Order: sequence, then C-alpha cells, then structure tokens
Amino acid sequence: MANFGELSGVKQLGVLIGGAALVTAALYFTVFKSQREANAGAQQKLEAKLKENAELESYRPKLKEIELQLVNLKQQLDIERRIVPDEKEVDGFMRMLNAEAVKSGIEIRRYSAQPYGQKEFYTEVPFDVELDGPYYSMVNFFDRVSKLERIINVSNLLVSTVRKPQDAKAKHTYQYAANESIVATCKATTFFSHDMEAPAATPSKPGQAKPAQAPVKR
Repeated sequence: MANFGELSGVKQLGVLIGGAALVTAALYFTVFKSQREANAGAQQKLEAKLKENAELESYRPKLKEIELQLVNLKQQLDIERRIVPDEKEVDGFMRMLNAEAVKSGIEIRRYSAQPYGQKEFYTEVPFDVELDGPYYSMVNFFDRVSKLERIINVSNLLVSTVRKPQDAKAKHTYQYAANESIVATCKATTFFSHDMEAPAATPSKPGQAKPAQAPVKR
C-alpha cells in the first residue's frame, strides 16, 4: 500500500475528505447526537413547564380571594374546636365548670365520671355533679353554663334544701355556709368530636332508627 506522501494531490485530498467525513460521522453518532437528544429533552421539559405556568397564571387574580377563604375556614375550624373539641380534654371541662361556679358564688362538691357514649361523629362524656349555694347564685351558674361556647348539656337536675340534701340524691352532707340555701345534683354532659369514616349508604327499612344527630346546645 502506498504511503500518503506518495499519493497524488487529488488522492490525498480525497483521503483527507474521507477522513474528515469519518470523524464527522463518528462525532455525530456519539457527541453531537447525544447532545441533540439532551437538548430535545430539555426543550420538552421547558415547554411543559411553560404550559404549567400559563395554566397557573389564570389563578393569579383569584389568589387573594383564595387566601381570604382559607383564613375564614381556619377561623371557623377554631370556633368549632372550642364548641366541640377533638380531644378528650376532661381536665379543661372541669376547670371551665369550676371557673363558672366561682364566678357565680356556688360550690361544686363532686364529679363522678359516667360511661362514655360513642356516636358516629362524636363522643358523649357525662358526669354526675353535686353542687350547693344560694338559690339565685345557682340560677346564675346554670345560665352562665348555657352561654358557654363549648356545648354542655345539663339534665336530671334535682334540687333540695341544705337541710334535706338527700332529697336531691346528694351523696354526702357538707358544712354549708350560712348564705347557702339549696343543694343540687345533675348530669353535665360534654362532647368531643372524633374522625371516623362514614359507612356506605344503605336503603333504610321501615322502623329502622335514624343516625344520631349532632348535639344541640341547651
């Protein structure tokens, strides 16, 4: 085989052109092709992101409205949690009643926890309560309890004089103050919300009991 220097000018030019073509082809199928594919992929991602941005841009005028709605929803949730807490804050419930008793000028002598009542979306937490004090102070106490944000239902109220506390089914007799005139017992029920998946809807049958309704403040 002849050396490159022995070839004629035309052949040398042909060899150079052929070598350049081979190098160009090799670069195309290695570096250039992979780079072009990477550029095409990046272009597709860019176009997708631009399309996403364009779709989100339509919500920009509504952003303030959405933020205001979120603030309002959070305020409503905070109010609902004060009315029906989502945890069994029994200590907080008793502190609340004790605070109203002090403000009204009566004494709460005893709390006796009763079995919880599990409902579909909330839990009833009842206590038997024994209290005593002046008549009008007792009236003021129950009035204040009825106006609390938190739902507290009072039932089974029995009232008697301090001379016959057993008529109100009081468990004990205490050293009553001179201005105290009545003894009362009642059931005070508070409520706690809890998360539970709603059961699948089924056709109601004649005489079938309806689902429990949410508690109503009294």
